Amino acid sequence: MKGLPTKSQVMDWIAENPDRATKRDIARAFGVKGADRIDLKRMLRELEGSGHLGRRRKVFQDPDRLPPVAVLEVRGTNLDGDLFAAPLEWKGKRPEPRILVAHRPSGSGPALGRGDRILARLTPVKAEGHAFEASLIRLIGQNPRKIFGIYRTGPDGGRIVPIEKGSDREWRVDDAATYGARNGELVEGESVSRKGRIGIPSARITATLGDPAAPRSVSLIAIHQHGIPDDFGDEVIAEAEAAKPIGLEGREDLCGLPFVTIDPEDARDHDDACYAKPDTDPKNLGGHIVWVAIADVAAYVRSGTALDAEARHRGNSTYFADRVVPMLPERLSGDLCSLKEGHRRACIAVELKLDSKGNRLAYRFTRALMKSVASLSYREVQAVKDGVPKEKCAHLAADVIRPLFDAYRSVRRAREERQPLDLELPERVIALSHDGTVESVGLKERLDAHRLIEEFMILANVAAAEDLFARQCGLLYRVHEEPAPERLDALREVAQASGLTLAKGQVLRTRHLNSLLAQAKDSEFDELVNLSTLRAMQQAYYHPENFGHFGLALRSYAHFTSPIRRYADLIVHRALISAHGWSDDGLLPDDIDRLEATAKHVSDTERRSMVAERETNDRYLAAYLSERVGSEFTGRINGIQRFGAFVRLDGTGADGLIPVRSIGQEFFYHDSRNQTLKGEKSGLELSVGLAVRVRLSDAVPVTGGLTFELLEVNGKALSSLSKRRGPVMPKRGKAKSRRRAVKASRRSERRR
Repeated sequence: MKGLPTKSQVMDWIAENPDRATKRDIARAFGVKGADRIDLKRMLRELEGSGHLGRRRKVFQDPDRLPPVAVLEVRGTNLDGDLFAAPLEWKGKRPEPRILVAHRPSGSGPALGRGDRILARLTPVKAEGHAFEASLIRLIGQNPRKIFGIYRTGPDGGRIVPIEKGSDREWRVDDAATYGARNGELVEGESVSRKGRIGIPSARITATLGDPAAPRSVSLIAIHQHGIPDDFGDEVIAEAEAAKPIGLEGREDLCGLPFVTIDPEDARDHDDACYAKPDTDPKNLGGHIVWVAIADVAAYVRSGTALDAEARHRGNSTYFADRVVPMLPERLSGDLCSLKEGHRRACIAVELKLDSKGNRLAYRFTRALMKSVASLSYREVQAVKDGVPKEKCAHLAADVIRPLFDAYRSVRRAREERQPLDLELPERVIALSHDGTVESVGLKERLDAHRLIEEFMILANVAAAEDLFARQCGLLYRVHEEPAPERLDALREVAQASGLTLAKGQVLRTRHLNSLLAQAKDSEFDELVNLSTLRAMQQAYYHPENFGHFGLALRSYAHFTSPIRRYADLIVHRALISAHGWSDDGLLPDDIDRLEATAKHVSDTERRSMVAERETNDRYLAAYLSERVGSEFTGRINGIQRFGAFVRLDGTGADGLIPVRSIGQEFFYHDSRNQTLKGEKSGLELSVGLAVRVRLSDAVPVTGGLTFELLEVNGKALSSLSKRRGPVMPKRGKAKSRRRAVKASRRSERRR
């Protein structure tokens, strides 16, 4: 073997020449000729088999090293806006290297985003947090489409069957791209371009997520589908675990006030506490002093730390029936920042002085230490109001709980004078058993105890917004703009067609909309008018400029009361710290410079969570109803499409489809303008708002899809309706009004 290099020499040469390390290149470099080439080939196979070398397109590579030019996948930005990437394919035994993408002059190249693939030149660096810097050569491909579904194997190979409701597209998976997935597993994948191939599109599996039938997979689907971060990095956990309880130094001592927290029975974190008492000032007869104390998260999550970067990245906590994906690690969210009963906790509190009509006369913010005397549930507090206090609350009834309700009654008077929008939008509650299966589905009860906390939180939020505005300090406002003129016109059409009135020719106020809702209450148009009013509303969002809150009828509003679960509230806390000069852990100049970017980001993460939570509830509902296939339900039509009518069930609020093919043996005309389906022979006409009875024919938990069979329309059996001519009458003498209202509602929907 004379002239044959050692394995160490071969490895060193490949590391220095990664772009020309074929077998021929290596032989030339070491002058290997003749029979020695066979021994060199054997050596390279041994190095490859032991994992010391990898091979791509006949080029040998050290899997733990990167070549000077490589294909990278962009992973996103950090808190400072720096863009980072990682190797597209990494087979090394060490953790994949973190690569900083070098800044380019503005406008000098393509804008890069998470998931984009780039060809870049790499330069090793010795810097904290990354080992290479990458200079962009060219953009190879932008973020491939993410796919979630069930992996199925069959005679024609592997397939990914989609989990999106209403989707029937499948994806072909080559044998080499299964990522070890087994038949029936829930998988994550991405589309793969196959030039010249027709038919079923191709995909490669990038992760396996387990059994889709497992109860916890329901929320797991949404977490992965919407890219919700659900694991904390080691650095974030280390910072949280290192945190210690905060003492009294530099704070006001409020531990002598009997604060209580009032939350749902299953609450794990308590970020707000209240206390109220009559005002003893003789100039304010019948008035009250209300204290609202909020967990001082800013004391633990300082700007510029790994904790802060992760909290901003998440934007908010996401709540599912079986789990919470928190904004902060458990050490903070469930312990140090939670206002637990009997524990001294750091807080930012506001003292509110109210008159007998609930109007605020004065307020004062303070950074303090408090101690909750009890962690109560809404039902326990409501029982005190109803005169049947439970044992836990009996000793608190007279001096703690009843004063809260006394103050609330005066606040309600101020609310009635202000008249915020009063939509009736019941919220579904899904109860799970210990093993994660659905036990029951109902509507969330609305107690005076809920309203009490809501009103006190609104008072505190308004005070925070007005205090920071007066001190000219940057913050994130909670903005809800008034409806656009075209949406109001559409709502007026619905009102007029329903025989109701919505004022015109004056500045719109929430009291005008409340008047319309009151007119429709308990009538056949109740649900239609509530839905149409909701559709007319703009979406609330965060912004550093104050555009007011239309729905609450408030000029200034900010979120201050939930910093454990909303990053926007943490920004407001830091702003208060800076504005009052309490300490150095307030807003930094960098925080202020990127307020607009932060506002957009947390508005986006909030909407992402809302969609994920809604889709997960749909899947739980489908799982719950899957055991009741064949049962009959009542509901109302809430949507019309060419392929069928959508129905919302009474009670559970579950949504499903009546396929047009199942309605009758005839052709149905779809009127897209007026959103109706009309039978060619029977004249049966289906439109939004009609009361129906349906039979559940199919339920698919993995997609959340429900399919119904139509049995009755407005109390009349489908069999009798199919023999008659003309449209279905909702009620004698009111069909014309109903049709006008539905048509107007559909025009409203199209204008959105």
